[in-house]
Amino acid sequence: MSAGFQTRAGIGLTACSVAALLLLGGCDKPPVAVPAAPEVGVVTLRSQAVTITSELPGRTDAWRVAEVRPQVSGVIEKRLFTEGSDVKQGQQLYQIDDAPYRAAYDKAAAALTTAQHLAERDGKLLADNAVSKQQYDDAMSAWRQAQADVESARINLAYTKVYAPISGRIGRSAVTEGALVTNGQGEALAVVQQIDPIYVDVTQSSIDLMRLRRELAQGQLSRSGEDAASVGLVLEDGTTYGQQGSLKFSEVSVDQGTGSVLLRAVFRNPDHHLLPGMFVHARLNEGTKADAILVPQQGVTRDTTGAPQVWVVGPDSKATLRPIQVDRTVGNTWLATSGVRAGERVVTEGLQRLQPGVKVSAQPATNVQVQTGEDTSLPDAALAPASDSTGS
Repeated sequence: MSAGFQTRAGIGLTACSVAALLLLGGCDKPPVAVPAAPEVGVVTLRSQAVTITSELPGRTDAWRVAEVRPQVSGVIEKRLFTEGSDVKQGQQLYQIDDAPYRAAYDKAAAALTTAQHLAERDGKLLADNAVSKQQYDDAMSAWRQAQADVESARINLAYTKVYAPISGRIGRSAVTEGALVTNGQGEALAVVQQIDPIYVDVTQSSIDLMRLRRELAQGQLSRSGEDAASVGLVLEDGTTYGQQGSLKFSEVSVDQGTGSVLLRAVFRNPDHHLLPGMFVHARLNEGTKADAILVPQQGVTRDTTGAPQVWVVGPDSKATLRPIQVDRTVGNTWLATSGVRAGERVVTEGLQRLQPGVKVSAQPATNVQVQTGEDTSLPDAALAPASDSTGS
């Protein structure tokens, strides 16, 4: 074999060796890793009957208010009550100096005696035709006038004692002993207010009132039975008042300045926790929605225009961003009117990991504790974390 052939054979063998090594090196590379599906927390929506309520601002107002005023003129001798205390109807509050009225009563009584004797005497004389019929009639008229004068003097004397016209809590006294008061004066001596029970006056817009009536007429809402007229109350500090009230009436006309209608409710107030003039919020029962869909607020986001939207996980485990329409909040949920249905899974955890069309691993949500504004949580049958592993 010639030297040239050996050289070419060696070169060929070397090239084959290098190619084999490259092929073997390529077989040792690991496969490309597939990204894991992002894990999200979801809840399954279900329909249920929900009581729809409205929270309206209002103020408390006394059940009855009576201004204590003098009915005769005179000087106040005594004040017979403690300011801020409870008084009973007919309890004496003030004593006006009665000396001039007692003297007037005695004078009228004396005149009555004289008129009575004169009339009786003329009556006997008339029987004997000793006096004319006209004289007898004048004597009888004077007698009746004297009787009226006595009654008037007695009433004025009684008015020197000023009594409470109603039972309730009395405020501060506008006068003290020694003050001169007059019949028909503009300033009241004191004010008595009955605050058990107590009124709560709230305002509702005429638009909301028309919407409520329309929904009831169309069957979207149904009356809540015996609780239809029940009213709850939230105080100024955010606490719930312990007594339930009842709606009594609504005003028959709309306020032209505000476009609202006045509604009046009545509450028991045995401990006098509610005082007239307090600012409160009344919760009115509008009705019951039989097939309400409640979406947790954690799962609702807004687009650039402010419209609400949710991520829904479909049967194929893919997340889809879907616009929805909501009516109002119910506790810490949104009442959805369109866009979602019962049985669909809404994402409430891991929203930042989502992209349209990406498959996800759906797990039961841990950040949802639904409250509907009542004392109890929403039943699991109405809205519960998804417990199935479909598409996980």
